[in-house]
Amino acid sequence: MNFPLEFRFKILALASQIYVRDAGGTLVGYVRQKMFKLKEDVVVYGDAEQTRPLYRIRADRIIDIAAEYAITEAASGAPLGSVKRRGLRSFWRAHYEIRSAGGASYVVREESVWTRFFDSLLGEIPLLGILTGYLFHPAYRVTREGSGEAVMRIVKQPAFLEGRFRAEALGAMADAEQELLVLSGLMMLLLERQRG
Repeated sequence: MNFPLEFRFKILALASQIYVRDAGGTLVGYVRQKMFKLKEDVVVYGDAEQTRPLYRIRADRIIDIAAEYAITEAASGAPLGSVKRRGLRSFWRAHYEIRSAGGASYVVREESVWTRFFDSLLGEIPLLGILTGYLFHPAYRVTREGSGEAVMRIVKQPAFLEGRFRAEALGAMADAEQELLVLSGLMMLLLERQRG
């Protein structure tokens, strides 16, 4: 993948729509999340017209704080790995665990809980909420479990009437590793957006 990647979604949209573009501006993924789903089932497409399904992300249970999301290739159903919110630990600070199909493990942690707290709090105030996109920028760091080596960082970017996040590679990663971490980051952003 051509890092950095940019995740963009409209704040005022009823159904979450995320466009993922690489450093050259090429669309590498598109998601339109279905509304009112009790059990998450997200399809990542290679185009905005939704004609080329690439990946599928499915929850293992109905609405649950500790649900695990299996990530598979859309065509073959081959597993790539999974991402799981770390239950009660994620109430105060976002904490996710990523497992690859090959057994590699990663941890995603929010860097500053206060940044997200103020972003969420002020985001609920009419008129002032529009400006929080310029004031607060939550960041998430992905590290290899065990070694603690940082491999990717996702940071909210200044934006008006849309959500923008930038994913930067911090270390060398194999293609399959990049694929899994980007898809896990995408699912994490969808879940964190629902939390505020």
